[in-house]
Amino acid sequence: MKKIFIQSLKMFFLMTLLTGIIYPLFITVFGQLLFSYQANGSMILKDEKLIGSKLIGQNFADSIYFHPRPSVITYNPMPSGASNLALSNATLHEQVNDRKKIFKEENYLVDTVLIPSEIIFSSGSGVDPHISKEAAILQIPRIIKSRLLNSEESKKVFSLITSQTESRQFGILGGEVVNVLELNIKLDELIK
Repeated sequence: MKKIFIQSLKMFFLMTLLTGIIYPLFITVFGQLLFSYQANGSMILKDEKLIGSKLIGQNFADSIYFHPRPSVITYNPMPSGASNLALSNATLHEQVNDRKKIFKEENYLVDTVLIPSEIIFSSGSGVDPHISKEAAILQIPRIIKSRLLNSEESKKVFSLITSQTESRQFGILGGEVVNVLELNIKLDELIK
């Protein structure tokens, strides 16, 4: 019995050493050496000032910027979550209809325009940093009007969306998306 207890204790300390110290240390060093940008949160700096993370959506309410998808947690990454309302829920239908109406009014769109789902439904995490290319294109009229852009600058905004578009993950998952934070940073650089 004593022999089994000592073997168990040795195994406990060995596994604690391996999984609690050696493995985390190895992964940390490996990540910092080969993938330091990603391991440190994919932070975006501008003039040595932290602007945000490429992986966490932010709220851009100003009309001169592209707007992200809605968030039920006000883009706070700490709780991270969704509303969990079912498609049959009357509250969700009301939210979707309100978001659709507001998006069409803000972006000077006619009633017949189809709005991409990510603009009217919040994301599962509440901090999704991407919208579809189509959702970004639908916001161009608002940005043109808010920034008082001429026709040449307007063409640059459309080209900017195209250049910032990320293709499907692994070539098959999802659709073409645009990172809203990166797009707005490039927009400020393009139109000063």
